Amino acid sequence: VDIESAARYSGDDAEVTLRLKEIFAPRLEHEGLLRLFTEVEMPLMEVLIDIEMRGVCLDAPFLNDISVDFSRKLEQLELSIYDAAGEEFNINSTKQLGEILFEKIGLKARRKTKTGYSTDVDTLSMLAREHELPKIMLEYRQLMKLKTTYIDALPAMVNPETGRVHTSFNQAVTATGRLSSSAPNLQNIPIRTELGR
Repeated sequence: VDIESAARYSGDDAEVTLRLKEIFAPRLEHEGLLRLFTEVEMPLMEVLIDIEMRGVCLDAPFLNDISVDFSRKLEQLELSIYDAAGEEFNINSTKQLGEILFEKIGLKARRKTKTGYSTDVDTLSMLAREHELPKIMLEYRQLMKLKTTYIDALPAMVNPETGRVHTSFNQAVTATGRLSSSAPNLQNIPIRTELGR
């Protein structure tokens, strides 16, 4: 970005921040939140900046080994899915899966969407009691999500200069008031299952 454009942007950024301060400072005072803002939130921001700048180390070789293992497991699950369905189909097509589950196998559809039968987690979990295909599909989806969203994606987010992943922490995004992180969201890694851990 050329310096003139950057300077204009920075100036606008500072001006808007000042205007917002003039609106929010009296409101914080009125609501009795100014002390929380000045003594907790602002000092915490400096800590979060340090954590963001430091980044998170990843064991990329370990994740690569897991990726290879998950690829093998996914291939085995695909074969099991085709066997349970009695035919090959596009496993990632909810439309095709719905047709097999509800039209071919004859399971009772729980609900329909605009594009066809629902094959969401709740639906598959209920159907897993009646047939092995939904159960295998749940396992397949869990493995695929872990592999694509975390195992394969996180190493690609490593900063080449630092060798670490640098997330952004958000202090005022969640309704509960807890911290969240984005780009990547490191707090959404599913650890309730053994595979996630």
